[in-house]
Amino acid sequence: MAYIDFAQPLPAAGDGALLSVIRERFRETVQGFSAAEWQIVRLAQTDGRASLREPGRWSRLKTLIFGPQPHFRLADGKLEALRRLAVEAWHEGFAVRPSAIDAFLKAGFSEGQLETLLSAVTAARHATMGKYA
Repeated sequence: MAYIDFAQPLPAAGDGALLSVIRERFRETVQGFSAAEWQIVRLAQTDGRASLREPGRWSRLKTLIFGPQPHFRLADGKLEALRRLAVEAWHEGFAVRPSAIDAFLKAGFSEGQLETLLSAVTAARHATMGKYA
């Protein structure tokens, strides 16, 4: 388990949360993801909770009226599980749904990676919230 020294200030967030700063600061805890996976985590910050839902009647009606809308799903199942958990983490912190955690673990990620993801996103959320407080 990682140790975070809360006596030290967290890195400030510029335009969005700077996961690279957190990654450098807590290098030993974040070795479990590739650069592409960290990019997906960072981009998931801008995805809303609606990106987690299956398209329903309203989405199909909007498609008929306004044309095709961008979809948020990734083609790779493993990366999609990462994106879905990251979206929930950006919005809920550690209070993610157990089904999202199960999908994340079934996709081939480890519990260490789960802890790393949730810790990094939560730290970035707090750094961002401190900026606006």
